[in-house]
Amino acid sequence: MKVGLVGFAGSGKTTVFNTMTGLAVPVGFGGELRLGTVKVPDERIDHLSKVFSPRKTTYAEIVFCDVPGEHGADHKGLSRKAIQQIRDQEVLCLVVRDFATPALEGKPAPAADLEAFHTECLLSDLDLVERRLDRAKRDKPDPVELAAFEAMKATLEQELPIRALPAEALNRDLLKSYSLLTDRPLLVALNRGEAEASQPMPPALTARLGQLKAAGLVISASVEAEIATMEPADRAAFLEDLGLKESALARFIRTAYGLMDLISFFTVGPDEVRAWPIRRGTKARQAAGKIHSDLERGFIRAEVIPYQVFLEHGSEHAVKEAGLLQVHGKDYVVADGDILHIRFAV
Repeated sequence: MKVGLVGFAGSGKTTVFNTMTGLAVPVGFGGELRLGTVKVPDERIDHLSKVFSPRKTTYAEIVFCDVPGEHGADHKGLSRKAIQQIRDQEVLCLVVRDFATPALEGKPAPAADLEAFHTECLLSDLDLVERRLDRAKRDKPDPVELAAFEAMKATLEQELPIRALPAEALNRDLLKSYSLLTDRPLLVALNRGEAEASQPMPPALTARLGQLKAAGLVISASVEAEIATMEPADRAAFLEDLGLKESALARFIRTAYGLMDLISFFTVGPDEVRAWPIRRGTKARQAAGKIHSDLERGFIRAEVIPYQVFLEHGSEHAVKEAGLLQVHGKDYVVADGDILHIRFAV
């Protein structure tokens, strides 16, 4: 998963990046897109790795991208360069300031910052959609694609994001080359001072996120960035002092997985134990394609062991002996925690 951290100057976006990645990149050093990769903790992978003792254990990963911010105290627009860098991300995390700082004039206005960002993305998408429709007048467009762009135009003109259109109303396979900003999953990180770190998000902001089909997360990045550099044994005590039960990264992963409706299936063996994140509802053949295109193309069947069944019996052999190995065809919907072995022929 590639997550782009975006935000206006002074939001604390780079500090959030350091919090999530445990890095210590300098704040205020603009111009470069900075990357940091983190492994998604999963106790199931830990257990499977102990059982199989593989040469390699591969967790699901999140790549955080610190997208260069827009500068100037009163500047609320996004440059063409910034918009293109944002388009390259799979998930957007907008960091909005909710703390006082002498470096910026005026009080923090997280709701206004959210609206400014939403408006910039909406106008950019509307421009792209309208240009495609204008081009369609000269060409011979695919009627299905034309209808999709008409639906998106109507949605954007209502000041709603394209992500508000449900899957049955919009075939997103037609949109893969367009990188529409308001169709990207959006998570808003409300960046607060230490004293308010454990306080919930304001109801009005929560309601607005619901209208935008986005998710929200409260964080105190300046403090949690320091906690991220501590030894694991010391972190819990400091988080407890803040009134928090888990780290910003753990909360982020849980929120992002929920926002994107992601689950994980596993492949196991002496060479590698690996987690594969997929969208809930993915069928076995498409899941096989996540592993390798040959497996999808030559798919015959999927041999499936639910993780809980494996845990209860302790080994693949014991599961088979108990007659609990499941065999499914291409249309089987993969469940969270399934251990898959794909049979294929190319």
